[in-house]
Amino acid sequence: MDLRRLRYFVAVAEARSIGKAAERLRMAQPPLSVQIRKLEAEIGAPLFRRGTRGMDLTEAGQALLARASEALALAVDGAEAARAVAAGKRGRLSVGYMFVLANAMLPRLIPELRRSVPGVDLEFAELSASTREARLLDRSVTVALCMPAINHPEIQVARIGAQPFMLAMPIHSPLARLGAVPMERLQGRPLIALPPPEQDPASSAVAAMLRRHQIVMPIASRVETVHSAMSLVLAGEGFAIVPACAKLGAPRGIVFRPLRDAADSIDIAVCWRRDSQSPLISRFLKCAEKVVARI
Repeated sequence: MDLRRLRYFVAVAEARSIGKAAERLRMAQPPLSVQIRKLEAEIGAPLFRRGTRGMDLTEAGQALLARASEALALAVDGAEAARAVAAGKRGRLSVGYMFVLANAMLPRLIPELRRSVPGVDLEFAELSASTREARLLDRSVTVALCMPAINHPEIQVARIGAQPFMLAMPIHSPLARLGAVPMERLQGRPLIALPPPEQDPASSAVAAMLRRHQIVMPIASRVETVHSAMSLVLAGEGFAIVPACAKLGAPRGIVFRPLRDAADSIDIAVCWRRDSQSPLISRFLKCAEKVVARI
């Protein structure tokens, strides 16, 4: 049904006069009369009858008036909502994040987002190295905070920062007494390694750093999250080479030391589908960049 005809009908019903309604609508009377007749023909029943005080609604007209007013209000509300979503002022933003970045970023990022997009519903989902790509591709998350960046032809990446590597070890380890750990002191020590087996271990930034320094660390365990790595380090199963932000929220009993003569780092990236048209992504990116600069 044509919303324009409904608007004409409501105007005539409220004014109880074709002439007065035409003035309100700023149109001539004959075209307005034609539109009312077409609406009656479409419905299959008369909507008005001539009364002593002007145009009175028939029972069919009374039934239509309540619903027509509601339909017009909904149309206006829908258009306003669509404009707000298109402008990034309303809508839903599902944010995925990897555990290693949670403590470093979320306490600052969430308040920043709520200030930047107060009318947007925010959702947060923890991701792992094995789920982050799939969650973006199936659109269950709109945007993801990743470390390192995702390498996939359908995923767009913006690198917003980097974190240096540090050595995580039990507090009772002899290396914990050092202010910085020389790379050669890692030779032969057991490594709690990331990423998980389904990814190529040789392609990781940690593996590349060890190769460059000609260091061999036998892999004691391979885990998917920094949280799991910290648990195994605390249990004395080995050492972990992790981003510096892993210090935040690490369990008691683990210490972190920089690696001497190794300036390697790992990227912090915002990732999203290349075909996504959400205007909220650019707003999220600005907030994330602002937060990373303060880590």
